[in-house]
Amino acid sequence: MNEETTTENSNEEVKSAETSIPEVYTLRGWKEYAGESLLIIFSVLLALILTEFINNLHEKKQFNELLNNIRNELITNKKYAQEQYAYNKKVIRSIDSALTDPTIQRKIINNDEFHLKYIAPQGVLYRFFDDVAWEQAKSLNISSKLNFKTISLLSNIYADQTRIMKVEDEIGKVVLSYEARKPENAHITLMLIRDNYSAWAVDRAPTLISSYDEAIKELEK
Repeated sequence: MNEETTTENSNEEVKSAETSIPEVYTLRGWKEYAGESLLIIFSVLLALILTEFINNLHEKKQFNELLNNIRNELITNKKYAQEQYAYNKKVIRSIDSALTDPTIQRKIINNDEFHLKYIAPQGVLYRFFDDVAWEQAKSLNISSKLNFKTISLLSNIYADQTRIMKVEDEIGKVVLSYEARKPENAHITLMLIRDNYSAWAVDRAPTLISSYDEAIKELEK
């Protein structure tokens, strides 16, 4: 009985010894920890640098697109300004003719109606100026990326465009007034229309056209 017990205990010790696997601990030096830390730091810095580089490329591309859009808009608006200027001078010549010819005046103001077609056959404004590219650029804070001279030049150009188009409102006030429908007021009404054309549009056009040329060259740089 004792021999069997001893044998069983011996077998159990052997099994226990066979199933017990000693744990191995790897000792790591400070150099390994430092290396891993530097690798992590390098990876983070590289990711930040790449992100910044990609963002800069995107901003530069966006900036160049904005400038190109403004430049194309100015080229188109310059063409419109030249056409509007030529048209306005014809309108003023028609007004000058009407001022010295009562027959034309009676055609212009007839039966309580003001017939603008005799002096401005294409309407008060022959062309309209665009400002979509400029407004988009301002909303994206383009002023922070351009020098003061360029921003000032562009601001003045678009402001003058607005003033020139304002001639339509100002002449509309004259033509749509009750006094303008009286035949005896034809001369003064025509004078008021002429003065509005001159002050708001004609006198301003040469400077505006010259400014277009300057701005277009500036944006090509």
